[in-house]
Amino acid sequence: MAGRQPKSIVMEVLSVNSDFKNQNSSGKSLEKNDYDNCTFTGCIFSNADLSSVAFTECIFINCDFSMAKITNTSFKDVKFKGCKLLGLHFDECNEFLLSFSFENCILNFSSFQRLKLRRMYFNECKLNDVDFSSTSLVAAIFNNCDLRGAIFNNSIIEQADFRTAYGYSINPENNRIKKAKFSSQGVIGLLDKYGINIE
Repeated sequence: MAGRQPKSIVMEVLSVNSDFKNQNSSGKSLEKNDYDNCTFTGCIFSNADLSSVAFTECIFINCDFSMAKITNTSFKDVKFKGCKLLGLHFDECNEFLLSFSFENCILNFSSFQRLKLRRMYFNECKLNDVDFSSTSLVAAIFNNCDLRGAIFNNSIIEQADFRTAYGYSINPENNRIKKAKFSSQGVIGLLDKYGINIE
């Protein structure tokens, strides 16, 4: 039918060392492609289907991924800066060589369940109501991150750094926290389950 929008889009034929700016893929299905060493700036992927797309050594700057579908999507050495990533199920993406970092990002209501995220780096991020159940976060860093409502259940946070994080509630009896780092002010987040008042 004339004028009908295609179900999928191809952002470019060349997907190596490419720069994508202000592309709007909202609600669309991205072509199953490999993006290697690409930079995406101001792109909109909200409610888009990114299933089985592979991103390797890519950088996303001020992009919106809210509610995007990332089933079997590959993120290998990927950096997100200033991005909105609301409600993403990272636990459904491809775990092979999974590696990413987040700086000044909003990840509220996202899920990292059961993933192995050793040395994960979150910097200045909002992680409200994020699910870290059964997630391995050994030596992860939460630098100045808002963790209000974040779920830590059977999580491995050994050697993780929470010294500048705030708003978290972590049950020491239900998580592995050996050698994790907390500030003196943040220790209260480890005592919530006991219902005690600290003044």
